[in-house]
Amino acid sequence: MAREFTSVGVVGVGTMGAGIAEVLARSGLEVVAVEVDAASIARGRAHLEHSTGRALSRGKLDEAGRAELLGRIRYTTEPADLADVDLVIEAVPESLELKAEVLGQLDKIVKPEAVFASNTSSLSVTEIGVHTARPGKVVGMHFFNPAPVLKLVEIVRTVVTEPDVVADVVAFAERLGKTPVVIGDRAGFIANALLFGYLNHAVRMFEQRYATREDLDAAMRYGCGYPMGPLALLDLIGLDTAYEILESMYRQSRNRLHAPAPLLKQMITAGLLGRKSGRGFYSYESADSPVVTDAAEPPTVDAAGLREVRRVGVVGTGTMATGIAEVFAKRGYEIVLRARTPEKAEAAVAKVAKSIGRAVSKGRLTEADAATILARITPVTEFAALSDVDLVVEAVAEDLAVKRAVFEALDKVVRPGAILATTTSSLPVIECAAATARGADVVGLHFFNPAPVMKLVEVVHTIATSPDVVATAHAVCQALGKHPVHCGDRAGFIVNALLFPYLNDAVKMLEAHYAQADDIDTAMKVGCGLPMGPFELLDVVGLDVSLAIERTLFNEFREEGFAPAPLLEHLVTAGRLGRKTGQGFRDYAR
Repeated sequence: MAREFTSVGVVGVGTMGAGIAEVLARSGLEVVAVEVDAASIARGRAHLEHSTGRALSRGKLDEAGRAELLGRIRYTTEPADLADVDLVIEAVPESLELKAEVLGQLDKIVKPEAVFASNTSSLSVTEIGVHTARPGKVVGMHFFNPAPVLKLVEIVRTVVTEPDVVADVVAFAERLGKTPVVIGDRAGFIANALLFGYLNHAVRMFEQRYATREDLDAAMRYGCGYPMGPLALLDLIGLDTAYEILESMYRQSRNRLHAPAPLLKQMITAGLLGRKSGRGFYSYESADSPVVTDAAEPPTVDAAGLREVRRVGVVGTGTMATGIAEVFAKRGYEIVLRARTPEKAEAAVAKVAKSIGRAVSKGRLTEADAATILARITPVTEFAALSDVDLVVEAVAEDLAVKRAVFEALDKVVRPGAILATTTSSLPVIECAAATARGADVVGLHFFNPAPVMKLVEVVHTIATSPDVVATAHAVCQALGKHPVHCGDRAGFIVNALLFPYLNDAVKMLEAHYAQADDIDTAMKVGCGLPMGPFELLDVVGLDVSLAIERTLFNEFREEGFAPAPLLEHLVTAGRLGRKTGQGFRDYAR
């Protein structure tokens, strides 16, 4: 028979504990909230009043409902007041010694059949549970911040947790309106294990001055649809909290990618903890304020120093090439679209016409505008037809030999002073430049798919690229209505270098039978607010494309943690490439 949790103790009513207490009280449960002293109780009560006050102002609660909710929570400094509760949720600071001490003390007070749950985000639930006489009744119950809003709860079972305890806690989480995923006990669980490696990598990029904080954050928001960039998210989480989670993960994994970036320790020592201290990677109006006071203005470019760009060449006929041609044509540029054969040229223009036709059918363009846009695109088959363009964007297959051949051909025919750009997503731009006698004129312009929709363009400078070429590329992106971010010429640039190690970690997690693909996807979508889970995204991108990018990253950085997961290699070998073949990590209707 399933347990009925009617009264619940919450130990620690800081931000997380207060949020958990609110969730419980909203569900009609009687809550006993325990803190160390009266001042801590006052802070916890203030958290709850502020949170429920916001709900009141937004019409999600009325005055009577708010009073009833707050009335279900009893505050105390006496652990003995938990003697009769059915479940204790521990939400004290993230210290193994402290959590073990708290549960060890409560074990002597709480009735024998009561269940203990730790809200730890990265510590070993097993190590916490063995400090009690009931390790079989100890689970992890990791809520996400803010607990009243976020739906995910990671239910962590240890090797000794009783199966009925897990089942009862899962049912309880569902009763609270949460989405539970059940996992084993290892550092970081699902969400943090995948999230914090990515965040740490972003700190290292910033630490190395590879990209600015604004460009790092904008790249992941505009390139991946993430709700927040990595550095802004670290400020929200708290740099000290992030450091402790990474330390805990590194102690268990010994994966160098989990070793906290030295910059984190330096910032913590200097008191730069993020929003809670008023300053982290960004500066804020005050402690706990979300208002950034030192956001950098978008760079202004002196038009006098720019190269003129009116006619644009696009080389290629695939999805990226036709999307880029459409983007330029819509903004009034004359386009010369080079294809290998007349048939391919005709098919490429037809692709653009089809895309523009969809915009007409949705009322976003008139028939006359569509005709004008299409008239700006001239299909050609000879490289010589590009001789008088101001900018060429190469968008052929992601194969270095093919790209170098294109740049050799362009170098022979395109006028001096024209800019040559590659839209490679991970190959070295300098290799394309080296195929020409004009390395200063070569730049990376990495558009994202679908180019007519995605706002981000990574502007990649090599060690040879002229500053006026970078400035012109930036201005062209802005003229296209895109958001340019700048970075140096190394594998993956910003987005792919941050995204694909995270995707690879997810595959390794599945490969280790730690969690199912559905649970991993749910954890990242529900717990972290990502638009797609890692396996959904891998199947959309294509497993062969993903594997090629991961191999490029590994070959450049030689990081053991970047080595592609064998499972990914096996799926590609078996021809399971994702949605395009009907089978990847999941099967799709053909």
